[in-house]
Amino acid sequence: MRIAHLITRMIIGGAQENTLFNCLDLVRDFGDDCLLVTGPSLGPEGDLLSRSGYTEGVNELPEQSRGGQFEIRQVDSLRRNIHPLNDWKAYRALKQIIRDYRPDVVHTHSAKAGLLGRIAAWSLKVPVVVHTIHGAPFHDFQPKPAREFFRRCERFAAGHCHHMISVADAMTDLMVSTKVAPATKFTTISSGMEVDPFLNADQHRQRVRESFGIQPDEVVVGKIARLFHLKGHDDLITSAVDVVKQCPQTRFLLVGDGILRHELEQRLESLGLRERFIFAGLLPPHQVCEMIGAMDILVHTSLREGLARALPQALIAGKPAVSYDVDGAREVVISDVTGKLIPARDCQQLSAALIDLINDSEKRQRLGREGQRRFEKQFRHQYMTEQIRALYEHLAATHRT
Repeated sequence: MRIAHLITRMIIGGAQENTLFNCLDLVRDFGDDCLLVTGPSLGPEGDLLSRSGYTEGVNELPEQSRGGQFEIRQVDSLRRNIHPLNDWKAYRALKQIIRDYRPDVVHTHSAKAGLLGRIAAWSLKVPVVVHTIHGAPFHDFQPKPAREFFRRCERFAAGHCHHMISVADAMTDLMVSTKVAPATKFTTISSGMEVDPFLNADQHRQRVRESFGIQPDEVVVGKIARLFHLKGHDDLITSAVDVVKQCPQTRFLLVGDGILRHELEQRLESLGLRERFIFAGLLPPHQVCEMIGAMDILVHTSLREGLARALPQALIAGKPAVSYDVDGAREVVISDVTGKLIPARDCQQLSAALIDLINDSEKRQRLGREGQRRFEKQFRHQYMTEQIRALYEHLAATHRT
């Protein structure tokens, strides 16, 4: 097959890593021709392609990426923010690329590339047009007019593709309940990752903890997220006041960077908690497993997320997770089975859940083992690509003219 993946930007993030693995696996495991089309990777999140050793054009992939070749094209006008002139230029550029490449499948990701790419591919009668929903572009924290605008955009785009993939059942439920598309148009396929490094995350534990000055008897609560709005760092800090008071052996490890770092550090200083928090900064994906190895508990306080990769990553590494009950979190975080699931914004319950696990190492190990047992296979990127490739073939047979 000839498959074109379209994504708005290849920053360091779950949707981007998912897409990169899919391209690699299609080339290596199925012998497909693959094209990755992206806009520039602007923003503080970092560039996944450059961090992974890729440049534009046809690339000989690094040995650690398991070999293969695929083409990468950058469309400079493809940007995340709405800009009518840029968006028109991006649409024309995407349409020309698709026309020249003549793919059997166009597979889009993210809101902007998903909208423009689906319309362009549909207008050119590409045999199979698929879109993956990594997270909904509309949510309750937007002003109502903006939320309705993005919902209508998604509904329009849904009419210009053959099928959609949700990374969690929660995404399908949301899209169906808001009348974006009927349930028959969705398939859930978990977002794939490199599982083995997380299975072996604890081999980095001592080295990483020593590098941050973490003592052997300290319990580390970790959070992996951009320091950005709606990621819930403020709630974690609020809860940390009670946690540290009752469990002074607790340290917090924040992995990620962003525009709120200075503001968060100032708040911690005012509360006398700055020494309890470690800011690890922005790290490439291969170092995330090392950070998880140093943790004892993962906390997830984001207020919106399709299914945060940090949750299955921590569980696969044998670490229990404490998460707000948002979007797809409940599909992996099962209270008193793999972690603790609590209502969003309930800082009192958040504190209580963390204190319970901090004080019970046996429970942490039991919940972590169960998470590892349940999710090791489900989130392997090879398994993800097998399911996606089978869907391509089914759709190609179903919609063959």
